[in-house]
Amino acid sequence: MSDMLQITKRELKTGFRNPWSYSFLVLFCTFSLSLLLLNAQNPVEGYSGTTGSMLNLILYLLPLMTLFLGSFSLTAEKEDGSWQLLSTYPIGTLSFITGKYLGLAAVLLLIVTFGYGLMGLVSGLLGNSIDLLTYLLFLAFSCGLVLLFLSVALLIGSLSRNRWQALTISVSIWFFAVIGWPTLLLAILGLMPYLWIKPLLVVLTFLNPAELVRLFIVIKLGGGSILGPEYYQWVTWVQQPSGSAIFVGMCLLWVSCSILVVYVIWERGRSRA
Repeated sequence: MSDMLQITKRELKTGFRNPWSYSFLVLFCTFSLSLLLLNAQNPVEGYSGTTGSMLNLILYLLPLMTLFLGSFSLTAEKEDGSWQLLSTYPIGTLSFITGKYLGLAAVLLLIVTFGYGLMGLVSGLLGNSIDLLTYLLFLAFSCGLVLLFLSVALLIGSLSRNRWQALTISVSIWFFAVIGWPTLLLAILGLMPYLWIKPLLVVLTFLNPAELVRLFIVIKLGGGSILGPEYYQWVTWVQQPSGSAIFVGMCLLWVSCSILVVYVIWERGRSRA
């Protein structure tokens, strides 16, 4: 536990010294304020054209930002020789990976929280109407994207030999998970027998953290009717009282499985060294 906390503190210091972090902080704050000003004339409440556009724009920025910061952090350990030095100390690989995840998550969540805090402050000064529940759901949406894509970023960093390789893989995964997902989904489901469509749709949705979080928030905002009959069961379980707890449990399982895979990769590399 102490080793993990030390790695977390080290990652926090490194994260706030990293110019990339401040670049993304400025970008996210500018992005948040731009969304606020663009929708100044429309009430931001529930699921509407305004909130749908805001969700999609956030979906473009945050996963890419998280993939870059997370994957670069691990590849830097390899390129700079920091991991070779740390591996000579009695530090467990799982403590190292978990500490990296917690430290990076803290940095990214502080960026997101600061951006939303600034947006809320400016909104109050301008007198714009943002419903509190909608505001909190947007914050939850952003945090969920960060936490899930950070686990993907660690996996990318574990498989990449350098920053350029991590950059290429990160952009590719971001493109397929966010931009190319509807086309990819239709192409795969179109080749399957009808009885396989719903089960396969569930599996594919779980494999894509962007789609998993987006569906949950859209339903929570009251937009479940736009998803179509294929997602009727999703709307049912999300809207039940235990829906939020089930979703949090799924996210924890997603992150835990990803960290376990990353641990296996780094442990194998450590044993060969």
